[in-house]
Amino acid sequence: MARISPWAVVPPLLFAGLAAVFYVGMYREDPSALPSVLIGKEVPVLTLSSFEGSDVLSAETLALPGVKLVNFWASWCVPCRAEHPQLEEMAQTGVTIHGLNYKDKPEAAAKFLAELGDPFATISADDTGRTGRDWGVYGVPETFVIDGDGKVILRFAGPITQRVMKETILPAIEEATP
Repeated sequence: MARISPWAVVPPLLFAGLAAVFYVGMYREDPSALPSVLIGKEVPVLTLSSFEGSDVLSAETLALPGVKLVNFWASWCVPCRAEHPQLEEMAQTGVTIHGLNYKDKPEAAAKFLAELGDPFATISADDTGRTGRDWGVYGVPETFVIDGDGKVILRFAGPITQRVMKETILPAIEEATP
């Protein structure tokens, strides 16, 4: 009778463990709710450059009265294209949105806005991704709700759908409005 090596059970156990981790990860409550150490804190440093002659976004601008959004986006980002109608809708209702074009080619970004519209009060370029890194951006699109004191109220990772806009972004704006 052949004897089975104790090491023969290791691969199936590893597989079962990884499968359990992936299963739990797929069913967590809100996959877009990535943690952020910025909530309740002042916005981090902005290392940006000008985009198409727009004013460069500054921490001082974000500390002005009124709630505003900061949206990291790129022309090569398919989910950014999907969320764009919601950004346009919010801008038309008076929400101030500052766009940070993330690691993009200026001509491609300009074409994106010419095609879909420009909902942004200011657009700045994060050419190197340094500002994105300082803000904890995992990828685009990501949107931050900033209160009138320049503090981060909410971070939303992923595209803003109609549902997200109505159930997450607009309530956060309302909560941050004095």
